[in-house]
Amino acid sequence: MSDEIRILLVDDQELIRTGFRLVLLAEPEMTVVGEAGDGRAALAELRASGGACDVVLMDVRMAGMDGIEATAAIVREFPSVRVLVLTTFDLDEYAAAAIRAGASGFLLKDARPTELADAIRRVHSGDAVMAPGVTRRLLERMSNDAAADPWGGPAGGAAAGAPGAPAVRTDALDVLTEREREVFALIAEGRNNAEIGGALFLSESTVKTHVGRILAKLELRDRVHAVILAKDLGV
Repeated sequence: MSDEIRILLVDDQELIRTGFRLVLLAEPEMTVVGEAGDGRAALAELRASGGACDVVLMDVRMAGMDGIEATAAIVREFPSVRVLVLTTFDLDEYAAAAIRAGASGFLLKDARPTELADAIRRVHSGDAVMAPGVTRRLLERMSNDAAADPWGGPAGGAAAGAPGAPAVRTDALDVLTEREREVFALIAEGRNNAEIGGALFLSESTVKTHVGRILAKLELRDRVHAVILAKDLGV
């Protein structure tokens, strides 16, 4: 199996797409397999290639089908494809909604090239990415949204969209072991595997195993959504 990371660039500004393409050309294991100017075109690209893409870099504010609607559609139709949302200088309702829709994280458009490449690698490996400095405000926004509609949010939420989801998740933590609950609580604090291992005196590989089991048991796409669920449940 190839270690190549196939990337689809989605942004309504050609200059921005060109800039990202040039940055990614410097990464030997990354290949840009396509570009799209809006969400509808991105879906068409994915369908034409049979989903031959690993990570979609998704702008949120676009004419036609925006990044929120496109993210929800991609997650639903191509569950193995990860979506990394690109947002402007500050957190806005669109980025939060895209996370609710199933994106694996978000990154600021002015991130350094090394940060962009690292974010793509982490998302591709099944981890999640949140831009430093705005994560707290994202969670606060989502907690406020949850107070009114714990499972909906602006975009409806891919994980939340399934019938009966609220009933399943209100007692979701009952399926976790005591150790998994400890790991889950540290995930909720935004700690990475090394930090969790240090706090619980576990190896990183053991923590990774626990995280994988937690995500599977709670039917969560990635750590971003684990954090969201933890905040919704008051962990």
